[in-house]
Amino acid sequence: MANQILRSVFCVSLISLSLNGHSALRQYAAKVEDSQWQLKDKSRLQCTLSHNIPGYGEAMFNSTASKQLNMEFELDMLRLPKSYGVAAVYSVPPKWMPGQIQRAIADMTIRKQYNGDLPEQAAWTMLSELEKGFWPTIYYQDWYNQYDRVAVGLNASNFIGPYEKFAECVSNLLPYSFQDIAYTVLTYQFNNTELTKYSQKRLAMIGDYLKVDTDLELVLLDGYTDSFGGRAINKKLSIQRAVEIKEFFSSMGVSPDRIDVTGHGERRHVSTNINETSRAKNRRVVIRMSKP
Repeated sequence: MANQILRSVFCVSLISLSLNGHSALRQYAAKVEDSQWQLKDKSRLQCTLSHNIPGYGEAMFNSTASKQLNMEFELDMLRLPKSYGVAAVYSVPPKWMPGQIQRAIADMTIRKQYNGDLPEQAAWTMLSELEKGFWPTIYYQDWYNQYDRVAVGLNASNFIGPYEKFAECVSNLLPYSFQDIAYTVLTYQFNNTELTKYSQKRLAMIGDYLKVDTDLELVLLDGYTDSFGGRAINKKLSIQRAVEIKEFFSSMGVSPDRIDVTGHGERRHVSTNINETSRAKNRRVVIRMSKP
């Protein structure tokens, strides 16, 4: 509790110094005429909204392909922190908004030799405050000069246009990540190379991903069958199933040299073969993908 009180007093004093133009407060922010926001990354895998802060670094909002909507704020500093601490993040009204008051957004942990970052809720709050014309500002004790405090402001000028493009990019992200498809088991109909309906959908997901990212280091394809039929026939069928998946990967732009195919036939069952339900689990191709 005592630490929280001290932190609050420190943050309030920082803001007071900022408003009063105290010489001990070094302020970094783009001028209104120089404020630039840009959509730095735009794909179905990642969206990044970037803002340059002259003399300080870059502020970035990032969202990536995932099962759940996500957002992160990162403060890429030219000079990384030399010590640990806590920064206070406030929404500060610009001088042309008389009567408005600053509002606390979050505390940001300062870690030695790491960029500053904030999680989803704080990042979304900063974006909505920028949309209203406020300047999210980060206050902290300078780790290089014990007599200085630092204020880093995000200028809301020229924000709306790039932000609308960023929001559109986020809405178009794939609803799954590479980790969600890196290990996939495809199952088959009886005695042929036709995938089950679920596996067809699963393979389509992988195809959508590979349309925007074919930079795979290695793809391992292991084909298997159930125990019905002769061993030689099952061996051939397991290879045929895996080869067809390899052809699919190649058609998506993955280099064939990075795709390894192995047919195991009726070996290494994952289920018994006493009925159709259990046999269906053994008719499979296991996909394992890795990235550099």
